[in-house]
Amino acid sequence: MMVGMKKALFLAAAVSLLACSPAPAQQADSAAQVAAQFGDRTITVTELDDWWRGADPSGHSEATQKMYEGRRNALDRIVAEALIAEAAAAQGLSPEAYIEAEIGRRAKPVTDAEVVAFYQANISQMDGRPLDVMAPAINRYLEDQQRQAARQALVADLGTKGPELRVMIDPPRHEVALLESDPAVGSPSAPVTIVEFSDFQCPFCRQVAPTLDRVRETYGDKVRVVWKDFPLTQIHPQAFKAGEAAHCAAEQGKFWEYHDQLFANQQALLPGDLKKYAADLGLDAAQFDQCVDSAKYGERVSEGVAQGTRLGVNSTPTVYINGRLVAGAQPYETFAAIIDEELSRTTASNGRSSN
Repeated sequence: MMVGMKKALFLAAAVSLLACSPAPAQQADSAAQVAAQFGDRTITVTELDDWWRGADPSGHSEATQKMYEGRRNALDRIVAEALIAEAAAAQGLSPEAYIEAEIGRRAKPVTDAEVVAFYQANISQMDGRPLDVMAPAINRYLEDQQRQAARQALVADLGTKGPELRVMIDPPRHEVALLESDPAVGSPSAPVTIVEFSDFQCPFCRQVAPTLDRVRETYGDKVRVVWKDFPLTQIHPQAFKAGEAAHCAAEQGKFWEYHDQLFANQQALLPGDLKKYAADLGLDAAQFDQCVDSAKYGERVSEGVAQGTRLGVNSTPTVYINGRLVAGAQPYETFAAIIDEELSRTTASNGRSSN
């Protein structure tokens, strides 16, 4: 029972994803390696990857992303251990004693109100168990979260005082072709382009929409957001037509306003509803209705699905930040971390160019 309880609690927590990969020079060397000799024919790693990518784009994308994540996580752990060891030695403590002292100083005690709030927010996962039964497990879980947050804050503080870290491995990047017809907001010359493959009936796409709004508010003209259609018609039967309707709204210069209307009314996306939202926005009703009824932009929506499939997209939202994959409705901090890395990369590149 305890295992099931812990599993339920952990499922309630948000999981942030961040990926990493070999540096370009390392990738080139690896790709040029001979994988096999078949008679007189030489087969390289590049040929294998190209075949794999073509035959199973989703599997290839997931595997390369996983490799990057594993390497980056290992790097983060190695650096953290080195920083902690140095700080502990300076105080004449073992790393374990130093960490315990710092966590004890930084971690806040879990309050009864926090336990109650967590229980209420995740009551569907409690299998009918009352608060007094679940409280000890919830308390331990929240304490563990506090300890993890305190350790992360400690490492971050030590990192600002430690040696410079220059990461020489580069994340996997996907070439996402952009079309003039893609709805976009932000300058085409922005140093960071965010491409979102999305579905108007997907609740997780609705969840990430305010996150992308916050990104735009925070980074301004440094980011450009581009929409790509990827309706999951097997589970979201109204999503394809909603995508068509959004392009009909774009025809009258109201894509993003209509985009917001669809996400705000996600449970009502039948053709009549789609026409009502257009009228609410003051669009030309006759033009819009004719556009929707004729399926004028059906092929455009299908093109988005085809492009996403070639890239290995199999769920929504799937976002690419300068070609770097972010899968799922990740929190703002995940987007900000990658955007900051990309902006730093641009600054460093400009610095080298000017020298």
